[in-house]
Amino acid sequence: MAARTQVGIIGAGPAGLFLAHLLHRAGISSVIVEHRSRQAIEGTLRAGVLEQWTVDLMNEMGLGERMMREAHFHSGITLRFNRQSHHIDMAGLTGGKRVTVYAQHEVIKDLVAARLAHGGEIVFDVGETSLHDIEGKPEIRYRPHQTGEIETLRCDFIVGCDGQYGPSRQAIPDAVRTEYHKTYPFGWLGILADAPPAHHELIYNNHSRGFALLSTRTPTVQRYYLQCDPQDNVAQWSDDRIWAELHRRTETVDGWKLTEGPITQKGIIAMRCFVSEPMQHGRLFIAGDAAHIVPPTGAKGLNLAVADVVVLSRALDAHYRKGATDLLEAYSETALKRIWKAERFSWYMTSMLHRNKAESSFEQRVHLAELDYLISSRAAATALAENYVGLPIN
Repeated sequence: MAARTQVGIIGAGPAGLFLAHLLHRAGISSVIVEHRSRQAIEGTLRAGVLEQWTVDLMNEMGLGERMMREAHFHSGITLRFNRQSHHIDMAGLTGGKRVTVYAQHEVIKDLVAARLAHGGEIVFDVGETSLHDIEGKPEIRYRPHQTGEIETLRCDFIVGCDGQYGPSRQAIPDAVRTEYHKTYPFGWLGILADAPPAHHELIYNNHSRGFALLSTRTPTVQRYYLQCDPQDNVAQWSDDRIWAELHRRTETVDGWKLTEGPITQKGIIAMRCFVSEPMQHGRLFIAGDAAHIVPPTGAKGLNLAVADVVVLSRALDAHYRKGATDLLEAYSETALKRIWKAERFSWYMTSMLHRNKAESSFEQRVHLAELDYLISSRAAATALAENYVGLPIN
C-alpha cells in the first residue's frame, strides 16, 4: 500500500531538513527520502559559515541550543594582501550583524535529531528514487535497502533537495530548463589540523602564489585551504609541503607566524558556479544544491539553500491555509533574485582573492586595487559586509 503525505521531500541535506521543520511548524505533513544512511549524512565533514538570519531562524525554531554553546561567533573578517592584514568590521558596518562558524554536518545532526524527536519521518538509505506524474498527482518511488521492495509515496507536492546529481532537477523537462555554468581553473586543497586557532576570525589571503583561507573548527581543530590545481593528486601534497605553502601565503611583514599541528584530513575540491532555471515545474519544486552551486569563497552555500526553503515554506503555508497559489507560482522568480545576488558576490570574492593564470597582469593588479579600495572606503566595506552577513529574504 502506498504511503501518503502532503509534501514529499527528496534529500536530507540542509534544504530538505530545514523545509521539513518549517512545514511542521505550519502544520503541514512531510516525509523525507534520503539515499544515504543517517551515519553517512552526519559523518560527512563540511565547513559551515552561517549568516545572521540563519542563526536567528535556528534559535526561533528551537534548534540552536548546541550551536549557541559550541559555535564561533565572528563580528568581522580579515583581508590579507601585500603581506598586511586589514580588519573588516562587519558588525559595525551592518548594525551588529555577525556570522557564525558552525560546521554543516553539525547543523545536520541538530536538525535530524529534532526531526526524529518531533515524530517526523526520514526514510534513510534508499535507492532507485524516481519522480512520477509531477504535473498531476505526484509520486516518489524508491527502494529501501533494508526491505528491497519498491515503495510509493503519494503527495500533493514534491520538493527536490537532492543535490546536483539527484533525479529531481532532471525531472524538469529539457525544453523548459536552462542551466548556467562556470568552472574556475583552480580548486581548493582543504585540511583539518590539530592546532590552536590562527586568529579570532577568518583570514582571506590574496598572495602571488595563490589564495589561502584560515578558518576554525574548534579551539583545537582548524580548517585551512590553499588554492591549487583542481587536477592535483592530493597524495602529492605532503604535510611538509602544505605547511610550507601555508606559511608562504599567510606570513606578514610584522612577523606573524602560523602554528603547525598534525594534519588529520586533506582533500581537493573544484570551484564552480551553477544555476538551473526555473526551479519549479508542475507540482515539483527544487531547492539548494539541486538548483544552484556557489564557490565556497563567499560562504553562501548552506545559507542559500535555507533561503530557498524559507520562501517555499511560506508559499506552501499560504496554499494550505488560504488556498492561495500566487506565492507558489512566483517561487522560482522570488528565489532566483537572491540566488543571483549570492552568485555575484561569490564570483566577486573568488575573482578578487585568487590568482587566475588565464588573467593578465593588468587584471591581477586591478584585483589588488579593489582590495585596497575595500579597506579605504566605508561604502565599499559596507557592501561587502552586507552581502557576507546575509541579504534579506523577500
